[in-house]
Amino acid sequence: MSTTDLSAYKPLDISNADDMIIGIVVSEWNNFVTHNLRDGAIDTLKKEGVKEENIHVFSVPGAFELSYASMQLAKTNRYDAVIVIGCVIRGETPHFDYVCSGVTQGVKDVNLLTDTPAIFCLLTDDNKEQSIARSGGALGNKGVEAAVTALHMSEFKKKIKA
Repeated sequence: MSTTDLSAYKPLDISNADDMIIGIVVSEWNNFVTHNLRDGAIDTLKKEGVKEENIHVFSVPGAFELSYASMQLAKTNRYDAVIVIGCVIRGETPHFDYVCSGVTQGVKDVNLLTDTPAIFCLLTDDNKEQSIARSGGALGNKGVEAAVTALHMSEFKKKIKA
């Protein structure tokens, strides 16, 4: 297990961030974690120059609904990237495995079936403490990392379409 803040990064110097439109889909389940991830992503996008009005946030009830929502956003072709934010904490039944697998495959499908990069920010932790550590705690904020990835993939998409 990592013991350092993995969310530290150097400013990206993306020249066209103010033109980018980023969609964020957030699961309300485990919102004590997902809202921290969302806020970390939004703060990072704004620091990098994305206009606040170009950051569109959509909530869904649970993690399993993230795949549908992110696919619908991607299919509009309005977004430079879609960040998919959720948190599934292991319980006593195999439900954890099915949900994690379903969301993982769903986000993969968005990436393969559309021209919009879908950024995977689904915490799949064994307990609440691990989730808290990765959503603004001792191990940083995976929402920050997702925002950085969204910006990089948006740049990549623009370069290959030029």
